[in-house]
Amino acid sequence: MKNYRDHYFKKAKQDNYPARSVYKLKELDGKFKLFRPGQKVLDLGAAPGSWTLYAAERVGPSGRVLAADLQATSQGFPPNVTFCRENVFERTPGFEAELAAWRPFDLVISDMAPATTGHRGTDQARSMALAEEALALALVSLVKGGHFVVKIFQGPDEPAYLREMRALFDSVKSFKPKSSRSESKEMFCVGLGFKGLPGSGETID
Repeated sequence: MKNYRDHYFKKAKQDNYPARSVYKLKELDGKFKLFRPGQKVLDLGAAPGSWTLYAAERVGPSGRVLAADLQATSQGFPPNVTFCRENVFERTPGFEAELAAWRPFDLVISDMAPATTGHRGTDQARSMALAEEALALALVSLVKGGHFVVKIFQGPDEPAYLREMRALFDSVKSFKPKSSRSESKEMFCVGLGFKGLPGSGETID
C-alpha cells in the first residue's frame, strides 16, 4: 500500500490544518490572487475543513465563508464560518435559505470529489457531474466579476467544460498544483471575472 504520509501531510499537521489539500488552495491563491479581506466565499466539498479554514483566514473577520459537504466534520471553525452538512444535488430548504441570505458571493470554490471506484472512466464522469453542479450553483451565486475554482478529474469531458467556462468568465485557466500527488488525475479549473448570468442580460450586482 502506498504511503500517503508525505511532506504535505506532515506539514498540514504541523500547521494545524486537518488535510494536506490546503496547500493546493494556497498555490491557487498565490497564482491567481483569489482572496481579499471582506469577501463572501462559498466553499463546496468543504470537509474536513482545510479549505474553509484557509478561506476564513484570508477573508478575515469582516468576511464570511459558507461551507458545505455531505460529510460531517469535527473541525472547529472561527466565527466568520457557517458549515452545513449538505448534498449539493439535493439542497434542503434550509441551505437554499442560507444561500439566498448570503448572495452574492465574491468567490465560489469546489474541492468536491466522488467516492472513487478505481474505474477511470466512471470516476471521471462522476467528477464532471460534481463540477457541472458546482458551476451551475456558481452561476446563480457569484457577483459580477467574481471568481470560481473547481476540481475535476482529467478526461475526455475536460475540453468541453473549459469551453463552457470561457463563455462565462473573462479568463479561464487550468492548473495542477505542485502539492497534488504526481499520480493524481485531478486538475483545477479557474474562472476569473464572472460575466454575469448568460442569456437574460442580467447580472448579479
